[in-house]
Parts: sequence; structure tokens; C-alpha cells
Amino acid sequence: MKIGIGADHRGAPAAKLLADKFRREGHEVHVYGECSGASCDYPESAYLVGSAVNAGKIERGILICGTGIGMSIAANKVKGVRAAVAHDELTAGLSRSHNNANVLCLSADLLGQRLIEKISETFLATEFEGGRHARRVEKISAIERGIEPSSIQ
Repeated sequence: MKIGIGADHRGAPAAKLLADKFRREGHEVHVYGECSGASCDYPESAYLVGSAVNAGKIERGILICGTGIGMSIAANKVKGVRAAVAHDELTAGLSRSHNNANVLCLSADLLGQRLIEKISETFLATEFEGGRHARRVEKISAIERGIEPSSIQ
């Protein structure tokens, strides 16, 4: 799978370890943004990863900052992105199966490296269920296009 990973300065160490892990497992990993140990702003990485998802350059994105919240807010501003904050494997799986999330946002401050890896593995392995959820995801896309979601059947 083609995966994009981005982080701010608080998430950079976890993101590097995650990128190395997924490369070892045979995934094509692209790292977006580089803090080089200095403070850097999460909206920049969120934009780069979100844009790569929207352009089809990567299949899924993973963003790591202090809480995951800032990354999620910023990434969701990019057209075509459905970014979800997950703090466990259940919410990561549901973000995929029910919401067809294409970007996972994680907390470097609240999650240890092993949990970051397990949550990310679940996110990558879970498929979108479709069915009744497809209509709801289409309504999310309608909102993005400025269309009243209740007009979507």
C-alpha cells in the first residue's frame, strides 16, 4: 500500500519509527514534511499528506502531532480528505469501515509507540463496508461541495 506519513515536532520521532516499520513490511511510504528536530507547524504536514491523498499519490495518510486533533482539523480542510482521530484500534477500524476515513490522526503525547503501531495497522487493514455507510459518506462529500446533505438519497 502507498502510505503518506506526516508529523509536527511532537510526533516526528513516532512517525519515523512508524515509517521504518511499514517500509520493512513492504509498504511504499512517503514522508511529508521534515522538522529536523526544530519546532514545525502541523497544518503544513496535514496539507501535504491531505493533498497527496486527494491527488491519488497515496492510498492512505497517517498524521501524528501532540493530540492528533490539530492534524485532523487541518487535514479535513483539504478537499477529498476524511481524517479521523483515533485513540484505540476500535475507533481506527470504525473510522475505516463506517466512515471510509483516508487519513488517520494520532496523538504522540497520549499513545505509546506500540499502540500507535497497532492503531495504524488496524487502520490500514480495515476495508470500507459500503452499504448504508456509503450514502452517509456521500453526504459528507456533498457538504464539501456546498450541497445540502439531506438532498442526497
